[in-house]
Formats: sequence, structure tokens, C-alpha cells
Amino acid sequence: MTNREPADDFPEAVRLEIAAHHLQYERDPAAAHLWDPIVIGVPGGPVPCLLLHHIGRKSGRQLNSILQYYRHANEIVVVGSKGGVANNPAWYLNLVAQPACEVQIGHFRSPAISRTLSSTKRAHWWPRITREQPMQLEYEKRTDREIPVVLLAMANTPLWP
Repeated sequence: MTNREPADDFPEAVRLEIAAHHLQYERDPAAAHLWDPIVIGVPGGPVPCLLLHHIGRKSGRQLNSILQYYRHANEIVVVGSKGGVANNPAWYLNLVAQPACEVQIGHFRSPAISRTLSSTKRAHWWPRITREQPMQLEYEKRTDREIPVVLLAMANTPLWP
């Protein structure tokens, strides 16, 4: 079992829901893949979530973070919005320091290399992302930073339904 990334800056109710989702991903990855974020105050329906295994840039420990992901053809991206706060999420900073990671989508697992998309490539993805998750537009309004979009280039391509 790996350590979950700390979520100290989230309200207690949100931390509890995130912890429950981590536990579900450990026990029943297929069920954890689709998750309804209404429990943390994000409207919409169930969204696809992956479990990102990454190395802590300060601790050197194996950590994991559950993230909504976006797919186009065989490409997968995740978004470092963190609700639009001023700082990038720790998982993103960890990937910048150590791009090698592992992606788990349900039962499927693959080594991956992460790469922050350039502004041009980000502009290509952003409309897709915000159509699928309109809250990203709200998060974008809350911050002065450019919200990073990270491509997860997997060694193995999942067989999409």
C-alpha cells in the first residue's frame, strides 16, 4: 500500500470523502473509476478518475492521488486546478520534479511519463476539458496562475470500451 498525498488544505468533509475514494480504489478499482464529485460540492454526474502513483519531491516516498482525467483518442491528461487556489497541487510539483509515474485506471495499470503541455497544446485541450467539467472554468477565474494540463504518456495503452 502506498501513502496518500496529504490534503490538509481541504475542509474536513472533503478530506473524508477523498479518503473514502482512496479506500474504494484500493478495494474495488473498477467501481472507483467512475466517481460522483457532488460529495465534495462539484455538480455534474460521475466522472472518470485515475489513481496516479508518483514520488514525493521532498520525502522521496511513493504517493498516490486520485484525479479526474480527460481522454481524447489514446491520450490522457489531468488538470492541476486544485479548485483554483493560488498554488499548484503537490502532485503536480512532484511530477515536475520526477516525471516518471504510474497510472491506474480501474484495474488497468501502466508506467507513464508526465509532461506539462505547452500553452499551444493546452489551448487545444482546454475546450474539451471545460465541456466535460465546466467547474474548471470557475477554477480558472479564481486564480492568476495558468492551470497546468499534464499529459500522461503511458507505456501500455489501455483497451478502451
